[in-house]
Amino acid sequence: MARWVYSFGKGKADGNASMRELLGGKGANLAEMTSLGLPVPPGLTITTEVCTHFYAHGQNYPNELQKQVAEGVQKIEKIVGPKFGDAKNPLLFSVRSGARASMPGMMDTILNLGLNDATVAGLAERSGDARFAYDSYRRFMQMYGSVVLDIAHHQFEDILDSAKREFGRFQDGELTAADWQTICARYKDMVQAETKKPFPQDVQEQLWGAIGAVFKSWMNPRAITYRKLNDIPAEWGTAVTVQAMVFGNLGGDCATGVAFTRDPSTGENTFYGEFLVNAQGEDVVAGIRTPQQITVAGKTAQKSNAPAMEEVMPDVFAELDRVRKTLEKHYRDMQDIEFTVQQGKLYLLQTRNGKRTAQAAVRIAVEMAQDGTIAREEAITRINPTSLDQLLHPRLDPAAPRELLTRGLPASPGAAVGRIYFSADDAEHHANVGEPVILCRIETSPEDIHGMYAAKGIITARGGMTSHAAVVARGMGRPCVAGAGELHLDYAAGTLKVAGQTFRAGDWLTIDGASGEIMAGQIPTLEPTLSGDFATLMEWADGARRMRVRANAETPVDAETARRLGAEGIGLCRTEHMFFDPLRINAVREMIVAEDEKGRRRALDKLRPMQQQDFRALFDIMDGLPVTIRLLDPPLHEFLPHSEKEITEVAAALGIDRPALEQRLMQLHEANPMLGHRGCRLGITYPEIYEMQVEAIYGAAADAVRAGVKVKLEIMIPLVATQRETVLLKERIVAIGARLAPDLPHLIGVMIELPRAALAAGEIAAEAQFFSFGTNDLTQTTLGLSRDDAGRFLPDYQRMNIYPKDPFVSIDQAGVGELVQIAVDRGRKARKDLKLGVCGEHGGDPDSIQFFEKVGLDYVSCSPYRVPIARLAAAQASIAASGKGKAFSKAAAA
Repeated sequence: MARWVYSFGKGKADGNASMRELLGGKGANLAEMTSLGLPVPPGLTITTEVCTHFYAHGQNYPNELQKQVAEGVQKIEKIVGPKFGDAKNPLLFSVRSGARASMPGMMDTILNLGLNDATVAGLAERSGDARFAYDSYRRFMQMYGSVVLDIAHHQFEDILDSAKREFGRFQDGELTAADWQTICARYKDMVQAETKKPFPQDVQEQLWGAIGAVFKSWMNPRAITYRKLNDIPAEWGTAVTVQAMVFGNLGGDCATGVAFTRDPSTGENTFYGEFLVNAQGEDVVAGIRTPQQITVAGKTAQKSNAPAMEEVMPDVFAELDRVRKTLEKHYRDMQDIEFTVQQGKLYLLQTRNGKRTAQAAVRIAVEMAQDGTIAREEAITRINPTSLDQLLHPRLDPAAPRELLTRGLPASPGAAVGRIYFSADDAEHHANVGEPVILCRIETSPEDIHGMYAAKGIITARGGMTSHAAVVARGMGRPCVAGAGELHLDYAAGTLKVAGQTFRAGDWLTIDGASGEIMAGQIPTLEPTLSGDFATLMEWADGARRMRVRANAETPVDAETARRLGAEGIGLCRTEHMFFDPLRINAVREMIVAEDEKGRRRALDKLRPMQQQDFRALFDIMDGLPVTIRLLDPPLHEFLPHSEKEITEVAAALGIDRPALEQRLMQLHEANPMLGHRGCRLGITYPEIYEMQVEAIYGAAADAVRAGVKVKLEIMIPLVATQRETVLLKERIVAIGARLAPDLPHLIGVMIELPRAALAAGEIAAEAQFFSFGTNDLTQTTLGLSRDDAGRFLPDYQRMNIYPKDPFVSIDQAGVGELVQIAVDRGRKARKDLKLGVCGEHGGDPDSIQFFEKVGLDYVSCSPYRVPIARLAAAQASIAASGKGKAFSKAAAA
């Protein structure tokens, strides 16, 4: 017979901490603490497999479940004495959820289950405190009514508030036993009116109603949202724990609270927590009363006048402190402990690995490794790489009030507060006079680059996680919220409308690029601080990883930032970004509109010294580290004006007739420019463009070498599909190199971003010395998705599990990943020393980095501010590949 229920109590347990997949985190840890001999009220846990069965069978339970639960209840009764449903000596239960991953507050809990009109009298008699008994009854009715009977919580609160006014009471604590009896009667009347049924008096009906409600809460909106945000699969399900009640609201020698074995904000190794005397758990959460500090040190730090537990309950505090040390030593991690004190006796209701800030997580992991509690490799694996964003960017003050207007995609992390402007020129102008600016655009284009650089943050109404705005913002370290579809921007009127409000140029907005939230007004921010612990962790990570980490950078600021954050070279220098400088753009446009090669070369001669200066700066900064320079990639029309006003201005600046410029624009127009005349196709049909760039590259390299700089140059040809394209362009590059830098060792390679290139990798590798996978375009061309437009429907695809994750954020391993694997295998078969890297946005995604480790890439390249994330993720990937990661998981569960 299948086993669906596991019991624990009186020092014995059917389960243990290693069974969290079956018992959930709460059930597994209660069993573990029981076996450790700690004071845990007895109970039973209904497994996560019941949750799976529940949803797979029309919300029905397995046949054996009711019998197994009844047997579990009998075991609890045997340990504690009182009987479930006994009118004179009633046993009461708490019914709580418990998934394998902690989801605090996301699912439902019911306390004091088992009270009815008969048992409440028995509880009053047994406790000698009728006020306590009827207070417990009303709490139960309120929870059960809200959670199980689906009655709005405020309806209970309205009755309570009305009664307090009627009785002349201001606080709940002032209500008498008689007052509570009256309120309970009114609650029952309201339940009868709302449900057309009396409040359940049968304790078995109560129990199964609560169990069902907890299972149903697995699919409530807040739980679904939390799982999505934290990558928790819906199929995991939740367990349900039914546990004997202990009461923190029986009098002055009772209490309830939450404690952390270390400070969850800073990671300091100090006891941290709060408690309330004469209260139940929901009183702490509800904020009706101000909690007191557990320690005298905490009381002093909070400047509180209320006595600490250490002062008023010294014996309980001493025991709780011993428990703190026992649990942290046993679990080898910071613990979050829920406890109740009933008539001077401590009971533990839960322990779990505590939620903590990124700063605290790093400090705790490093200190535990330094004192020998865990290995360095385990310290590395404990930190969520993406959480390092908290350490690298400003963040909103969590204590500050905020008015949320809408949400978009969290395209680039960090918080920004500024006055909104709707054009890049306006943003730059106001930034230059000292204003903090947020650039708001329907969507950005390369021509907005100066405004993006000037802005503190960026908002777009369209676009996805790999749109132009998102990619450029991440590279610059600018917070960005993209694809905020509820925004209505009117450039002509200079307005932004959202949530029934209208904002004009110069109005204040705040954005959180880590959550995608857009808020009204100015919200205080906190500046990032990098501790010595962070440097220590990064040093350990660098020693553990196999793959190298480079940065995507094309400006000196980007390159210097990348080096400061630990980049080991430049994996992608996008030369086209250098052309959008206002001092250069007209020379580029002159080249594009030229009618013949002679005219194009005349314009390119103006650009050559500028490009050479750019490359020289990168070589100087990266002294001794590889610099991969990609030749021009985007279609030429991206450099030309589009609006009527811009066309007129550009025609005047270039000294040509407006009709002539319009004619050239028509000639360059493409129905699908992403698959059009771009990349190596430009270099083949307009060889003078690549010729100018290659001359600038070799010229800069030769100058740098003469100045004593160590140059490790890699020239990359974009968008190749065939070996012949590679041959033609490589011959031209080699010829220029032989003329300008004949003694310079360097590599010539290609960007693999088309399915055909991946399939023809063996042939291409015969000519290319390295491959860099451009996974942004490889994803587009493999899946047939536009990264700028797919954001409109990808959330629906994710919700229906067509794509579990956004394929532009985390690589589609089954499709795009398979092409990468094919290219790796065929490329290395043709050229044993072929260097392999990735320079798409996936290079900074931890899940994708795990995949790149498996297929054997040599390096990943990402935006500068994601370099620490990639370094840590690459270390974790190496540790996982070595098998040590599994060993740590087993040790943590043991």
